[in-house]
Amino acid sequence: MENLTRYQKHSDQVVTAVQLDLDTIGFVYQKWGAEQRCKQGDWLVDNNGDTYTIDTAVFARTYSKVAPGRFVKTTPVWARQADHDGSIKTIEGESHYSTGDYIVFNNEDGTDGYCMSADSFHAMYEMDSPA
Repeated sequence: MENLTRYQKHSDQVVTAVQLDLDTIGFVYQKWGAEQRCKQGDWLVDNNGDTYTIDTAVFARTYSKVAPGRFVKTTPVWARQADHDGSIKTIEGESHYSTGDYIVFNNEDGTDGYCMSADSFHAMYEMDSPA
């Protein structure tokens, strides 16, 4: 994917999370302008009052525990600012964005994406340089 810049989450951006480690088929909820799906093993996250779910494999790969129920994202992301309104497919469903929002990817190849407002993005992330 072209025009992606590497960012790192600020180290003080800790989330509260609990794993949906129950015998369940999961649940469906509305977020980001579309239907989202959570399944057994996924994580329910409170990110500064913004609540959503994260796929179990993605969470395990991208977050580290800092205290009981508290986690910090330790892997970089790649992002670009949207120059038009649109939507992207996500693991949980679909995410809609507006011009000026950020489209963020957990993988450098532009996969495992999500969207967020520019204000939220700048509060949580800073430009990073490759290791």
